[in-house]
Amino acid sequence: MSTVSAERLSKIFVEVADTLVDDFDLLDFLHMLTVRTADLVGASAVGLLLADQRGRLQFMAASDERARILEIFQVQGREGPCFDAFSTGAPVVNEDLQGAGERWPDFTRHALAAGFGSVHAFPMRVRREVIGALNVFGDTAGGTFEEADVQVVQALTDVAAIGLLQERAIRRGEVLTEQLQGALNSRIVIEQAKGAIAQARGLSVDEAFIVLRGFARRTNRKLTDAAQDMLADPNKLTV
Repeated sequence: MSTVSAERLSKIFVEVADTLVDDFDLLDFLHMLTVRTADLVGASAVGLLLADQRGRLQFMAASDERARILEIFQVQGREGPCFDAFSTGAPVVNEDLQGAGERWPDFTRHALAAGFGSVHAFPMRVRREVIGALNVFGDTAGGTFEEADVQVVQALTDVAAIGLLQERAIRRGEVLTEQLQGALNSRIVIEQAKGAIAQARGLSVDEAFIVLRGFARRTNRKLTDAAQDMLADPNKLTV
């Protein structure tokens, strides 16, 4: 992990813990978590899976397009470090992908093809309840996480899990899995909008998401609402 000041580390934890806001947007929050984690540890990419109503992990957020595609492959194959961390409640650390083919054959093949060399996975947990898992990818073979790195990232994911459960219990009183299922459904609209923006403006998918997120914030709306608006009005795709 690159050297991080105590002040910056504190700000990141406060940002991740702050779910009790009027305009809380679950998908935006999860994307922020992946980006902040990648920045914090100097990772190549970070992806996040959460359990749906049936307790099955589903893709929810990623710091970039490479991680998004790989996480989708992981969900489709139902194997990989996130699944291990989710099922055991323990982190998977410093896994060299060159030697992981026997453990996760399909995931490893896709990860190596994407240019990743190592992976770590951290359960999102509150006591014994595990609601998801976070993948941290590196481009170089072998792991570089020391014990202090593991403790910081695990603490960050735990704080995020507590924040999600707290937001459920205090603000809406809804069942968390129902919120996550709704967010999962919303991802379809967001992915469609990203693709439409990318095609209309000649951008990468990552750049298209930045445009969509900026539009949502300028108009003070949630990502899903902004995505639906842009899809409904083609003129907004090129503005």
